[in-house]
Amino acid sequence: MADDFEPEIIVFACHYCAYAAADLAGSMRLQYPSTIRMIKLPCTGKLEVIHLLRALEAGADGVYAAGCLEGECHYLKGNLWARKRIEHVKKLLPEVGLEPERVEMYNMSSAQGPEFARVATEFTERIKGLGPNPLRRHGVSPHAAARDAAKDVAMPDPSPAPTEKGPAE
Repeated sequence: MADDFEPEIIVFACHYCAYAAADLAGSMRLQYPSTIRMIKLPCTGKLEVIHLLRALEAGADGVYAAGCLEGECHYLKGNLWARKRIEHVKKLLPEVGLEPERVEMYNMSSAQGPEFARVATEFTERIKGLGPNPLRRHGVSPHAAARDAAKDVAMPDPSPAPTEKGPAE
């Protein structure tokens, strides 16, 4: 395995908690790997097995769901459903030759920016130890494939406001 391997990690993040924790980590200028690619969900309960599998099929080196603390889900039990789906995927992966450690579920509150950064860093290190996803194909974006698979449940990415160009002065 090359020392310069930087794993591409897809994070399916709850809008209310984990996505807000990631935002807080950024505001606090906490360092975490730049190869983390976020997909914001209204709730991790919207995450389906197929979304996780499509991300891995497209070559994501690791995928995790980050939801509200257990018992604190804004949609009551969404994070518990997500955990069950993650556990199901972990059982399926050896059948296709992938390590179950490539997927995980984490829980955090919106106030846990440092926890988001810690989890992102530790998961990335775990995936570095496993090496690249053998399913990775040249020219395929795992983030784009995962976002496309979850298009019916993912929230839009914030994009910069369009700028108007006036006449040159």
